[in-house]
Amino acid sequence: MTDALSLTFAALADPTRRAILERLAGGDASVSELARPFAISQPAISKHLKVLEAAGLISRGRAAQARPAHLEAAQLALVTEWLERCRRNWHESFDKLDDYLKQLQVDDELPKRPAHKPKKPKPSPRRKK
Repeated sequence: MTDALSLTFAALADPTRRAILERLAGGDASVSELARPFAISQPAISKHLKVLEAAGLISRGRAAQARPAHLEAAQLALVTEWLERCRRNWHESFDKLDDYLKQLQVDDELPKRPAHKPKKPKPSPRRKK
């Protein structure tokens, strides 16, 4: 069984399906209306609509003979929530990395102490004349 998020991402992976969703954001449309801007057949658009419907991204109604497609924005909210969780995790990771890099820079700027004290050269013994 495939989870809803995987189905949604699989449906969104196709540029034609994303374009269909963008069109439906402006209102319901029939298969022929959705097919108009594409160089593909109405049966091909119908297949795309079936994928979008299976993912819960659209629903299909009945209006006489037509079955207009309707955008189901709630399913897109699942994607948005998932991406937001990822974004927060990435930002936390980047913040930790930034703190670590700043600490390395501070450590680099500290004066370096030698590991051991250099010995002063002993004066050479004086020779008696």
